[in-house]
Amino acid sequence: MKTIYDIQQFLKKFGTFIYIGDRVADLELMEAELKELYNSQLIETKDYQSAILLIRQEIRMEREKNANKKR
Repeated sequence: MKTIYDIQQFLKKFGTFIYIGDRVADLELMEAELKELYNSQLIETKDYQSAILLIRQEIRMEREKNANKKR
């Protein structure tokens, strides 16, 4: 997985569609869903690790962008 879109498509395979309207909240919910799938042993470690890393990077970038807007 290389993009957030890839993660969304991956989650759709498990019947998970996420859209709240707040980008950071969407990403956090995706992270929680991935953790649940991983803990249930439904996804591979490699997929879990790459998706979580990508999501956390995106969350960090979104928060920095939002912090810069407030200044």
